[in-house]
Amino acid sequence: MKIVAGNSNRALAEEVSKYLDAPLAKCSVRRFADQEIFVEIQENVRGEDVFILQSTSFPANDHLMELLIIIDALRRSSAKRITAVLPYFGYARQDRRATGRTPISAKLVANLIAHAGAHRVLTLDLHAGQIQGFFDIPTDNLFAAPVMTRDIKERYTTGNVLVVSPDVGGVVRARALAKRIDAPLAIVDKRRDKPGESEVMNIIGDPVGRDCILVDDIVDSGGTLCNAAEALLDKGANSVTAYITHGVLSGGAVARVTSSKLKELVITNSIEPTAAVLAAPNIRTISIAPLIGEAVSRTALEQSVSSLFN
Repeated sequence: MKIVAGNSNRALAEEVSKYLDAPLAKCSVRRFADQEIFVEIQENVRGEDVFILQSTSFPANDHLMELLIIIDALRRSSAKRITAVLPYFGYARQDRRATGRTPISAKLVANLIAHAGAHRVLTLDLHAGQIQGFFDIPTDNLFAAPVMTRDIKERYTTGNVLVVSPDVGGVVRARALAKRIDAPLAIVDKRRDKPGESEVMNIIGDPVGRDCILVDDIVDSGGTLCNAAEALLDKGANSVTAYITHGVLSGGAVARVTSSKLKELVITNSIEPTAAVLAAPNIRTISIAPLIGEAVSRTALEQSVSSLFN
C-alpha cells in the first residue's frame, strides 16, 4: 500500500500516515511559472495499491487539477489500484439543476475523476448521499458522526441535549446523530432567497432549557448557523453549539461566527484550517485522521468499511 498526498491538506495526510504507520510516498507536486501543475512520483508504484489523499477545497480548481494529474501519473506508472480519498468533495452542492440552463457540476467532476483513471473513491459526508451514484466506480461515503458523538458525550450531559437540523434537508443527518446519543430532534424552518443568505422562519421542536447541537455537513458563509443560533436562544435554549463536518468558511464567515451567539463551532480537519480559523476563540477542530486511516486500511485489506458505522 502507498499513500500519496496532494497539497490541499498535507497535515491531515501526515496524520493518516502516522495512524497507518506507513510513510507518505515520495511525490513532487509543483507549478511552472505559468502555474501549470507538474507531478512526479519519485518512487516505484508498479503493482501497488495507491491511495491519494486530496480535498478539493479552496482553491477548488487547483486542487482538483492536482488530483486528476496525480491519478494520471499513477496510472501511467502501472499502479495496480488507485483510490481517490477525498475528505471534502468540492462541487457537491451543484448536485441538481435548481433552475434552467445550469450544470450538474458534481456529476462532471465525478466523470473527470473516473476518466482520469481512479478505480474507486473514498469520501466523507457528501452533501447529498445520491452523489455516490454520480460515480461509475465504487464509492464509499464515510460519516463523521462517530467522531462527533464521542466529542459530544465527553462535553455534554446528553440527557439535556437537543439535536437540531438547520434546515429540512439535513433532517436525516441530524436524526442519525440524535439516535447515536439518544437525544430528541428539532428542525429550523428557513427560507433561502439566494445563495449565502437565509432567514429563519420557525423552530419545529422545543429548545427551552436545552443545550442545542446544530448538525450540518458544510458551513460556508456561516449565516444559516448564526441565524439559527439566535432563533434557538430567543426560544429559550440554554446554549447553542454547531458540529459541522466541512469548515469551508469563506469570505467573512470566521468573523461572523466569532461575533455570533454560538457557544462554539466544531469542525473537522477535512479542510485544512486557515490561520483565521485556528485563531478564532469559538471555533474548534477535531481530527478525522483515525476514521480516514481505518477506512483506508480496511479498503486495502478488502474488509468491510460500512461496519465502521454500525
